Amino acid sequence: MPGFQAPITIHQAIERINRNEFLLPAFQREFVWKINQIEQLFDSLMQGYPISSMLFWKVKENTKADFRFYQFLKKYVEIHATHNDIIGTNGVNDFHAILDGQQRLTALYLGLCGSYAYRRNYGSKEYFSEKSYPTRHLYLNISSTYTEEESDRKYKFAFLDKADTQEQEIYISDDDEKWFKAGVVLDLYKIDGLDDFAEKHELSKESKKLIKLLERVIHTGLNINYYEEDDQNPDKAVNIFVRINSGGTYLSFSNILMSITIASWKKKDARTEISNLVDNIRAKGFNIDQDYILKSFLYLYHKDVRFRITSFKNDFIGNIELNWENIRNSILSLFDLIKTFGLTDYTLTTNNATLPILYYIYHRNIFTDFSTKIGHKNDREVIKKWLLTMLVRRAFGGQSDATLTQSRKAFTADIDSLKLGIIAEFPFPEINKEIKNLTDIGDDFIEELLLTQKDSQYSFPILALLYPDMDYKNNNFHQDHLHPAASYDNLIDKDKETYGWKTYNSILNLQMLDANENMSKNAMDLKDWIEKETKNSDLKRFMQSHIIPQNISLELSNFTQYITNRKVLLISKLKSILN
Repeated sequence: MPGFQAPITIHQAIERINRNEFLLPAFQREFVWKINQIEQLFDSLMQGYPISSMLFWKVKENTKADFRFYQFLKKYVEIHATHNDIIGTNGVNDFHAILDGQQRLTALYLGLCGSYAYRRNYGSKEYFSEKSYPTRHLYLNISSTYTEEESDRKYKFAFLDKADTQEQEIYISDDDEKWFKAGVVLDLYKIDGLDDFAEKHELSKESKKLIKLLERVIHTGLNINYYEEDDQNPDKAVNIFVRINSGGTYLSFSNILMSITIASWKKKDARTEISNLVDNIRAKGFNIDQDYILKSFLYLYHKDVRFRITSFKNDFIGNIELNWENIRNSILSLFDLIKTFGLTDYTLTTNNATLPILYYIYHRNIFTDFSTKIGHKNDREVIKKWLLTMLVRRAFGGQSDATLTQSRKAFTADIDSLKLGIIAEFPFPEINKEIKNLTDIGDDFIEELLLTQKDSQYSFPILALLYPDMDYKNNNFHQDHLHPAASYDNLIDKDKETYGWKTYNSILNLQMLDANENMSKNAMDLKDWIEKETKNSDLKRFMQSHIIPQNISLELSNFTQYITNRKVLLISKLKSILN
């Protein structure tokens, strides 16, 4: 019968996790707690605070085959190992699926049975290694506790580096503090008991008391209170999960939609498929998340691009599962393409601006090698210029859902079927016409763009539009000061006062150069560099291609005239491009 069951100890809960009697349903979100939350949970238990009741779903009979289920995490590595392992449940005994309480139970499990690795300061984010992400185990300080003045906590729990502790039961730190490995408490009674353990390690009476308190918390305290739901209707389980989590602090609306998607896929493992796609895109250098994937689904197949539970009905989700391979391959192709534009996660200031490109690639079924095939070269150039323009104009910021809805109208008049009309090339004029906020840009906006600082998020797309012929595909380009940065201190006082570093370091004094050319230029004065580069070439063509004003002195002492004349050239060119 559903209802509150007899509470159990943490030790009993850990044993059930180890026996796979506690599992996680596929629509559960992944573990998101940080180490301070885990440490605080253990401190709360030691202080006798309740940790709230949980909700378990008793899964039995044929229902075990209706969902995919996952084991609890045992070795958590920030960024690199955050996904739970799937477990086959056909033919297994009945078990409980955790609808509410996963974060707390996982925290307890990692603290007592597992490990938690997070990036060391200055360690590499991209590559997992023990040096960058050292394995850490939970320890309890048995030499001292916090005072009220020091912390709102009382007991000092900490995840300590395995390289330091060597996983010893008792670790003595450099400052002579004694630390007890928390997981040892699970089997302490099996080994020799606390008295013998304390004698073996020459522990003080106070240290022994702290371990004894932890032992009571884990072995005898009935800290796991739970409500059991035993209705075998999977839809009811999903509904309970959504209702419980829709008001939670850590669960976003997209988490709930992702949960529904995961629960509704019939043949494929949605969580693994989507997680692998996110990881693959991140490996390409772009930090997308599940929000982007969900928005992609809506943009490709639903008339309403807003996040709404009513949108994620079975027929919609079924369509996504049916077409998943092509959707996945289109997204991979999209980011392969964007990388050839020279964009990075830093300079791609909004992922939403990529969705019209995704729609085009996907519905035209041209995602295979789109970023490299010669036949798509012209299409790629059109798309690159459009995307850079949208980033500079920040068209997909603010009310992005409205902009996405408007932009999609350029592809089809049949908003219900969302099938691509007869389109042979990327329809950038039609997209720009549909987007309501794309009015003509005036001088004021462009003058503000020209003060964009070197290496800001927006300097690359601006310079890439101004210098479209660089080798962006192989990242063979540098943002370069025309009057070199090293010469700024040599500016006359009047120019420094009038313009300052903000102007000197802005688009007004920047160009995009081939990387080898820039290394050759180094800190050479502008006038000397131009003379060197144009000895055997057309000076006029060189000046035009580098957008450098002609027929004026390019000595640093003539900075005022140089910056004034170059501003006119840049305004004219940018206005033409952006409008």
